[in-house]
Amino acid sequence: MKDYDETTELLGHWGRFQQIIFFFLCASTIPNGLGCFSIVFLAGSPSHHCLIPDVNLTQEWNKAIIPVKVMNGEDEVSQCSRYRLDVVRNLSAQGFIPGRDVNLTDLEQEDCLDGWSYSKDIYQSTIVSEFDLVCSEHWKQPFTISTYTIGVFTGSFFSGPLSDRFGRKPVLFVTIVLQMMFSFFQIFSPSWTVFNILFFLSGLGQISNYIAAFVLGTEIFQGNVRVVYCTLGVNIGFVIGYMMLPLFAYFLQDWKSLLVVISLFGLVYIPFWGLIPESPRWLLSQGRVKEAEVIVRRAAKQNKVQAPEDIFDSTGETKTSLHQESEPERHYNILDIIKIGHIRTTTLILFLLWFSTHLGYTGLSLNSANLHANPYLSSFLLAVVEVPSYFSSWLAIKVLPRRLSLSGVSILGAVSLYIIQLMPQSLPELNVSLEMLGKYAITTGNAMLYVYTAELYPTAIRNTATGMCSVVARVASTIAPFILELRFINKYLPNMIMGTLALACAVSTVFLPESFRQPLPETLEQMPKRGRIVCPCVTREERTKPVVVLETQL
Repeated sequence: MKDYDETTELLGHWGRFQQIIFFFLCASTIPNGLGCFSIVFLAGSPSHHCLIPDVNLTQEWNKAIIPVKVMNGEDEVSQCSRYRLDVVRNLSAQGFIPGRDVNLTDLEQEDCLDGWSYSKDIYQSTIVSEFDLVCSEHWKQPFTISTYTIGVFTGSFFSGPLSDRFGRKPVLFVTIVLQMMFSFFQIFSPSWTVFNILFFLSGLGQISNYIAAFVLGTEIFQGNVRVVYCTLGVNIGFVIGYMMLPLFAYFLQDWKSLLVVISLFGLVYIPFWGLIPESPRWLLSQGRVKEAEVIVRRAAKQNKVQAPEDIFDSTGETKTSLHQESEPERHYNILDIIKIGHIRTTTLILFLLWFSTHLGYTGLSLNSANLHANPYLSSFLLAVVEVPSYFSSWLAIKVLPRRLSLSGVSILGAVSLYIIQLMPQSLPELNVSLEMLGKYAITTGNAMLYVYTAELYPTAIRNTATGMCSVVARVASTIAPFILELRFINKYLPNMIMGTLALACAVSTVFLPESFRQPLPETLEQMPKRGRIVCPCVTREERTKPVVVLETQL
């Protein structure tokens, strides 16, 4: 009996059927790019200072009532305090001039008891100005971002089982609708708490429909088309949405209007229901053979090929399923990736790589508002740079060894982030260019890491191991907003941390096995090991003596 790939080989790899599905599945990830980093503009923090009520102060005291503090070597107006209003009102009434008759450093200060005044030079309205998420409430800004990533983290646990239980297609479209609904409901949030709850639920849908689209395409496409879809297709769709985000934000400049666009954008995908089929592989696994045959026959008609009268066996079994029946299958769990020595070492190194690359990717993406005076331009450039990143990762996967390419881009990212602090402040464009170079390198490494991880683990534990690495990545994404808050201690500290982690990636990658042009392992015994370092010029008897390291055999 033929397996699924052999059975559907008659369809070809790139007919009209595959082209239509490829386009619509890639397009289905555009809302993910729109929503993923929308918080950059939803929670943008405009310049602000204490609101001064109309109490008949002189012009001099109106200008002097807000203290001036030194931040990073520059004078800045205090955002969270003012001189005591009753004292200033009395001094103003008596005709005293600040700085001449009164030493301002001797005046007592107080909190912003009457609220804040927000600048509208960049943002007309954000949740920061809507709910006053500043000063003592400033911690809510990074927490809001982390709430979304926690939603994504939680959704990654449920998306797989739901997709396996109900099918790829229903989960894809239901989660698109849920993401659209929760984003729309956020507009009417009466408080920051309600906004946060809805933001968490939006994160659940965001990851679930992305994974469903990824799996659906993986199971429908074959050969090189599958590789292009997994490495470029879904990622380019995401980047298109990411690039559209700052454009919408620039023309709207209001958080509620931006949410309307993001949520209603999902309506475009409802007609896709009749164009995207269910996965025939999943239907066969559920014993729904006739439904799978209907899809394959429709594909054959679209591709203008003749389908045989009996496409699948009536039982829907394949070679794989028959083989599994003859040999009892051993089930593996999370403990299996840490019990065996060389697997444990590989797993721990991969945990470090996933944590570092995702922390760097998320941190640099969220830092666009602090990168340049124009956050819309910064965000757009950081999105554009992902396009060559994904093409570079695709080329590297095809022609370069994994350790060499991953270490190389990690070093490039580390160097770029390290030397930012050496650049003069008078050249902000140079700083933006260096951060873009760092984003390019880290995004390239991040894309390569998915393939490298899948190549290292055997089939029996590949999903489990990749899932655990994904959990580590979500933890890093949750921490990233708080790492950016360290800029208030030292403006270069976040870049130094991300650069150091990128350098750790470059070093630790050397200790992983090489998987380039190696067959995928099927069992734990076949999992590649990092071979001993030996000299090919020395005989076996001489290898007990000290030798010069020349080559690593894998």
